Amino acid sequence: MKSIFKTSMVASVAALSLGLVACDSPTEDAAEDRADAVRDATAAEADAMEHEAELLPEAAEEQMEANAEALEEAGEEAAEQIEDPAM
Repeated sequence: MKSIFKTSMVASVAALSLGLVACDSPTEDAAEDRADAVRDATAAEADAMEHEAELLPEAAEEQMEANAEALEEAGEEAAEQIEDPAM
């Protein structure tokens, strides 16, 4: 269920960003590409951690899932800093 929700969210964000791409300068495009790469990498790592967590005892699973969520949030923040360094 989580992966379906994430996939639909990613598809929605990607569709919305396509409309904005035509308006950006090459520098902005490069920053967005780097930000997307950071998001994708951290999301993939977080997904892998969550999958590994399913194989652990419950307490360890909860901690690993919390770590995965924190990693994904950190990736989002890093991506936002790349896109808008003035933040």
